[in-house]
Formats: sequence, C-alpha cells, structure tokens
Amino acid sequence: MDPGSPRKIIHIDMDAFYASVEQRDDPALRGLPIAVGGGGPRGVVATCSYEARKFGVRSAMPGGRARRLCPDLVFVKPRFEVYRAVSGQVREIFSRFTDIVQPLSLDEAYLDVTVNKAGIASATQVAQAIRAMIRAETGLTASAGVSYNKLIAKLASDQNKPDGICVVRPHEGAAFIAAMPVRRIHGVGPVTAKRMQALGIETGADLRARDRAFLTAHFGSAADYYYRAARGIDDRPVREREGRKSVSVEDTFFDDLTQEAALVEQLDRIAANLWGRIEKAQAWGRTVTLKIKFADFRIITRSRSFAAPVRSAELLARTGRELLLAQLPLRMGARLLGLGVHNLEGEEDKADEGQLALGL
Repeated sequence: MDPGSPRKIIHIDMDAFYASVEQRDDPALRGLPIAVGGGGPRGVVATCSYEARKFGVRSAMPGGRARRLCPDLVFVKPRFEVYRAVSGQVREIFSRFTDIVQPLSLDEAYLDVTVNKAGIASATQVAQAIRAMIRAETGLTASAGVSYNKLIAKLASDQNKPDGICVVRPHEGAAFIAAMPVRRIHGVGPVTAKRMQALGIETGADLRARDRAFLTAHFGSAADYYYRAARGIDDRPVREREGRKSVSVEDTFFDDLTQEAALVEQLDRIAANLWGRIEKAQAWGRTVTLKIKFADFRIITRSRSFAAPVRSAELLARTGRELLLAQLPLRMGARLLGLGVHNLEGEEDKADEGQLALGL
C-alpha cells in the first residue's frame, strides 16, 4: 500500500438499534412509536423507533418529556443481554473484512478497510456487503458512511438514514463539509454552535472562511481542530480504544448560573443525558462526580462513592443534586456544570494493518 494514499474508512451505524431489535422480536411493536428505556419521571429514553422520532422523541430524553411529545409512545424495558448478543453478531461480520475495528458503542463502529481480507475492489462495495450480511443474518438494517477519514465517514453515515449509504471521496470532502451546518460537525457542541452563529458561522463554508487567528481568538485551543475540520482534514487512525476510566457529560452556559432552581434544572438535564450514555455503553460506575467551573474559570469537583455501581437514573440524578446543593450558595456564577461516573465496573466498548489497496 502506498503510504501517501488516503485511508479507506467505513462508519457503520445500526438504525435505531435497541428499538429495531425489539420490533424485530415482537411483531406487535412493528409500526408503533416505541422507546427503549424508562418511562417514569426519572426514566430516560435509551433509543426510540423512527415512528417515535417523528414526534420529536430523541435518545437521552427524559421519559416524562417523551410521553408529552408522543402520548401513544410505548416504553419497552431494555434487554441488554440481547443487544450485546446482536452486537457480537455484527462485529463478527466486520471481522470477515478487517481486524482494524474501533467500536464506539454496541451499535456503531469505525472500520479501516484500506487493505481488506476479501480483496473486494472498493470500500463502497465492502460497506454494501457488510450491510447486506447484517440484514440477512440479524434481520436489522445499518447505515454506512464511506470516506477517507473518520470525521467525514461518521457524518456521512447519518446522511441517508435509515438503511442508507453515503460515499464521500477525497476530492469531495471539502465541499461535503462546506455544506454541513456547523452544529452537525463532530466536536461542535450546542453552546459552541450558538457562539459560532453569533459570529456569523453557520455552515462549514463559513467556518472555512475564518482564518486560524480568528478561530484562536474566539475558540482558544479548539481552533486548530475547527480549522482542520472545516477543510475535511482528520488524521486520527482507526484503532481499538483503551478502556475508559469514566463516563461524563458537561455543558457550558451562555450566561453564568447563580440561582438554585436554574442550577438544579441544568444538572438534571445533564444527568439524563449521562444516563443515556451509561446505558448505551453499559459502563456502570461506583463514584459519582460533580464538576463546577466558575466565571473566573476556577474548577472544583465533588464526589460520592458507593459500595456497588450506580444502576439507577434516579440515584444518579439525586446524588448529583445533593453534591450540588452542598456547594450552595456559590461564591460566583457557574459557567459550566458536569456530571460523571468513575471506578467503572466494566463497559461494552473497551475497544468519548499483500492485498489490494482499495479505492472508495
């Protein structure tokens, strides 16, 4: 393989994975708006069917809000042992083509097929073969993004969902990013997207039009990433991930928060998002940690440990609130809140190089 040639990367993303497994196994659920997760006041939607998404229901959404958006929503208790088994089937299919696989969770992974076991003529054909095998062997559908780097492959896999494929070749990468709303670019969170919008940056083209000095002035250390992403550049290799030490979610606010009600409301939202990630990764931790960044950028953390892993969304949220309330009143406004779990019991994605070199 020519060291200077681009990589051939596939991002495979199962379509509404947990919900699709439930609809596959229970014909009575097919065509209905369903959510996998807890439907109670502190329950969280782990994932939902496409029928539910039409009502605005989304992953990591609190169950109560999901019910208000879709009164006919059917909640189904998660069966993680089944999801793990199906995920194992899918990963075995990946292994028929390449050993360079980076799972992100039970339902998505990057594959490097620059050199592939089957000797298929193109990465696009590899992706099509994988999708066909997944459908035939599991009864489920998967979407795929095919490109020359991880950033674009992941964006592409979402482009034609469900059950779709999107191919972005090296000479098309810059234009693909240019047309993308910045809020969809991996690494641009909601707060950063709003900051960019205030600066007149709404698309990848707008981002590319700003020079590195401008981006550094407004986004600090993240500037180089945004500068490269806007040009379709991402040099990260596909590789198995090291076992993570924690799972966390944090959010930065436009206006510093000082009032108890606003702080608790935001932390509850963060806890709901965190629980969605914990359930998806099956990463249970014994220690809950609160992070507060103040207006002067000083950071404090407060933690509470338990004898057994936290396996309840309610316990996670309640612990976070208690840690927060113990710090009130704050000495100054909070610009960021975060919540995480540490001392993990285990996680599913322990994985946030002849043959032909293949063309896309």
